[in-house]
Amino acid sequence: MSVPSSVSFQTLSGDFGPVLGEVARLRLSLFREFPYLYDGTEEAEAAHLQTYVQAPGALLVLARDETAGGRVVGACTAVPLVAEDADFLRPFAAAGIDPATVLYLGEALLEDEYQSRGLGGELLSQVEAHAQALGLPIVAAAMVVRSEDHPQRPRGWRSPSHLLERRGYVMHPELEITLSWQEIGESAPSSKPMRFWIKGLEG
Repeated sequence: MSVPSSVSFQTLSGDFGPVLGEVARLRLSLFREFPYLYDGTEEAEAAHLQTYVQAPGALLVLARDETAGGRVVGACTAVPLVAEDADFLRPFAAAGIDPATVLYLGEALLEDEYQSRGLGGELLSQVEAHAQALGLPIVAAAMVVRSEDHPQRPRGWRSPSHLLERRGYVMHPELEITLSWQEIGESAPSSKPMRFWIKGLEG
């Protein structure tokens, strides 16, 4: 599927400060939806995104719709896994995968009306090219694990994992971590399991 001609991509490394507000807006909006149901705040987003501001080798890719004044409609972040918290590294080390060989795909975000139009694949292509440029042979993405009968699961919902599968990522049940955030309707953060999907890149 070809990417719409009205959408352009901007790849950034280094100082993300001027555009982090746009990424935070997308995260707060899209992660409120199932499966994350994230009831976030601007303050929490600013703290989270500082990882990508400060880490060597971090990447930010923005998708802009030029017919909408260059508005950011998609974003993708990535960072060498070793820049993340130790909790992210442990399951890889336990599975015999050197964390120093992995680029972690933090998120791939697209507004609903821009999905299924080839944009997600382009975002992942740029992340994978960045991994190769850094000499990292593995890209890993984490997704929350939700039950099939979850009460908030929309009828006909299609998991974002279909894009990862199409791109050659494989889910590894042994690569799992637990993260906490506050869901819509919760009075306090609660723990959720996150499972990694990984792809080995050809040299």
